[in-house]
Amino acid sequence: MTAGKKWILTGQEGYDTSLQLVDSDISTDQLGPDDVLVQLQAASLNYRDLVIAKNDGGVTGSITPNVVPGSDGAGMVVAVGSSVTGLGPGDRVITYLAPTLPPSDETALPGAAEIFAGLGQRVDGTLANQMLITQHGVIKGPSNLTPVQAATLTCSGLTAWNALFGVSGREIKKGDWVLVQGTGGVSIAALQFAVAVGANVIATTSSEEKAERLKELGARHVINYKETEDWGEAAKKYTPGEKGVDMVVDVAGNSSLVQSLAAVRTDGIICLVGLLGKFDAGTIPMMSALWRPCIVRGVLLGSRKQYRNLVRFVEEKAVVPVMDDVVFGLEDVKEAYKRMEEQKHFSKIVIKIEE
Repeated sequence: MTAGKKWILTGQEGYDTSLQLVDSDISTDQLGPDDVLVQLQAASLNYRDLVIAKNDGGVTGSITPNVVPGSDGAGMVVAVGSSVTGLGPGDRVITYLAPTLPPSDETALPGAAEIFAGLGQRVDGTLANQMLITQHGVIKGPSNLTPVQAATLTCSGLTAWNALFGVSGREIKKGDWVLVQGTGGVSIAALQFAVAVGANVIATTSSEEKAERLKELGARHVINYKETEDWGEAAKKYTPGEKGVDMVVDVAGNSSLVQSLAAVRTDGIICLVGLLGKFDAGTIPMMSALWRPCIVRGVLLGSRKQYRNLVRFVEEKAVVPVMDDVVFGLEDVKEAYKRMEEQKHFSKIVIKIEE
């Protein structure tokens, strides 16, 4: 392979200080038996990337020195090690954030330890022209998507899939009611997947412009949470008999759980998938779950089996992930981080990587 470029984190003092663009030169001579050499064609950002870059309050833990950031990516296999099975040169692949998860059990779910040891933190990630990764850190990508589209699935896509379909016998289906929050990657992916199976989606946002986009994507109702303080109760009133939604995909944690509990029906499910809200939002009245019995379920990414099921779903339903209007080049990664930090994006921020 020809030499390329990669971003590294020289520390955790914030992306503007710690992100550095340097030369990258990986050759097939470096391949171990379990390794795959990938020419990356696209990457996308997550809120996790911002948090890792500054490790504010020690939330995420330390990084491997000079690690390549980014967990989400898509590309083409260039070469494989002698023990690699099921992959070969020319295959289109997408990355899996938690390659340290034991591969013997395809249904195993990653926990915090595997997430903290994952791509972009302890293992080199996707903000580079090329990456050398264990075969357990990639799977074959959807045949119907471009690399830029496929690069959105690694975290937000898989997390949304696990939230909606991860509990056997309680998968979201046609006619169900789902509440999603905001217009970030997980929320938009959950909206798209729910609409694809015929579910009814209620969405929240603080922007009239974004509200129109949510409706265009299939949301039946949109609530402005800045204008409607009790948006959980408002969402509940949209459901048949005002019984409440079957599922809430909660991306904000402490600061939104009160409203999520107000919105969910008896025996419904609240999936906690993110911490975009404040950590010190006060006491969370979990006793509310006693008066409205429901499942409150934490979701961290998903299993490799769920990931492969997601790929099949995207192909069968012809789902095309929504991306932000602004597409960045590899040289412009700091601007991409800034756009995410300022919350100017809609859905996923993507980086197109040229050879």
